[in-house]
Amino acid sequence: MNELFEPVTVGKLELDNRVFMSPMTRSRAYEAGRVTELNAEYYAQRAGAGLIVTEGIQPSVIGQGYVWTPGLHSGDQVDAWRVVTDAVHARGGRIFAQLMHSGRVGHPSLYPDGALPLGPSPIATGEQMFSPDGMLDHPVPREMTLDDIARTVEDFATAARNAVEAGFDGVEIHGANGYLITQFLADGSNKRTDAYGGSIPNRIRLGVEIARAVSEAIGPERTGFRISPGTTANGVSESDPADLYPALVRALGPLDLAYLHVMELGDRELTRRLRAEWPGTLVLNPHPAADAFPSRPEYGADALREGLADAVTFAELWLANPDLPARIKAGGPYNEADPSTFFGGDHRGFTDYPALDG
Repeated sequence: MNELFEPVTVGKLELDNRVFMSPMTRSRAYEAGRVTELNAEYYAQRAGAGLIVTEGIQPSVIGQGYVWTPGLHSGDQVDAWRVVTDAVHARGGRIFAQLMHSGRVGHPSLYPDGALPLGPSPIATGEQMFSPDGMLDHPVPREMTLDDIARTVEDFATAARNAVEAGFDGVEIHGANGYLITQFLADGSNKRTDAYGGSIPNRIRLGVEIARAVSEAIGPERTGFRISPGTTANGVSESDPADLYPALVRALGPLDLAYLHVMELGDRELTRRLRAEWPGTLVLNPHPAADAFPSRPEYGADALREGLADAVTFAELWLANPDLPARIKAGGPYNEADPSTFFGGDHRGFTDYPALDG
């Protein structure tokens, strides 16, 4: 699997390998959305990745969708993240912040004024949010006004500037997994009749506007964008992914972003179409078939060999194997991740997985 260990260029970064770390929610920012020294240790342990993409970080108060997730919208949060980026850079790593507005995936209990979460249309997810007091139903969101949309675009740009101030090498815009941008893309959750709903050019508008605003704020070479064509996560439904996502990719192409990050969901033919449409660096979270979860190193090597991607991300493998590149080179063995520690908790299942060298 030598393909995984060739250098690759992302934006202006020259990266040592093509084994990237996928963004994964860990819910360990307990105090006002601030990360801690424990988060710094977690990411620094994984600095051997060609590139780390962090867990989703809310760009605003109303962008939060879960308990204990971190933000990048206050000075204290910026200062806290600087400890993380310094730790990663001290070990020779590179790290992008994933900016994630959850949209209708949220709950009034998360917000100081008890506001409703925002969405493209007043349609609930039909799902629930964990809270310390038990599971809470996602409410019907408040339909975003044009002022809300403009404010959200600016929130992303401001959070991107904050990320650079905090020492991140760049940001990834989360346009996947059923969160706000996906909610606008998906015709099951977007029933608007204005310039942001209905036709494919209208439904992709918000994602493109956010990408443009962020790239203008910090530079396109520091800006990535993640998609998950055909996702059903968080209650979204897309009737037309084979037309929707090539159109989105064509609209993003002229922005000259650092990369496009595709979370593949078993539709390899659509991945090939997106590869053909995208003019720049493509990062793939490879799942060549519907049952190919979690992803494995050989899936990534195969995708690189075929020319489908320039780099690949892994998720669960990185949780339990902080030295994943070394383990891939050695042919394993791999630690097994403990799902009971994925979200919330302390160092257990977070920073205590052993490396090969002990």
